[in-house]
Amino acid sequence: MENDIRAHARFIPHSAQKVRLVVDLVRGKPVTEALTTLKFTANAAADPVAKVVSSAMANAEENFGVSRDDLYVYRIFADEAPTRKWRRFGARGRFKPWLRRSSHITVILRERGA
Repeated sequence: MENDIRAHARFIPHSAQKVRLVVDLVRGKPVTEALTTLKFTANAAADPVAKVVSSAMANAEENFGVSRDDLYVYRIFADEAPTRKWRRFGARGRFKPWLRRSSHITVILRERGA
């Protein structure tokens, strides 16, 4: 069966560039191994990615009746979300903009073909 099981996390307060570093670690892995990898990854973006992967796994079990042992991360990506423009005032009347970037994370799981 070619069922795509999806989960999204939107407006995550980490830049897409930093989230992609974590996302690249788990692409193509079995779900249980991916969650273990994310648990021991020393990166702040690993927590929201793990939440999305576990949410997709729960969707597969509840809605499609697929065992978590048969699932693997088919596609996972992080897109840019809106950037909040923050202001910081500097010396001599200058203005220093801070860009607070955010991202959208999407996970697509598939069942292993047996």
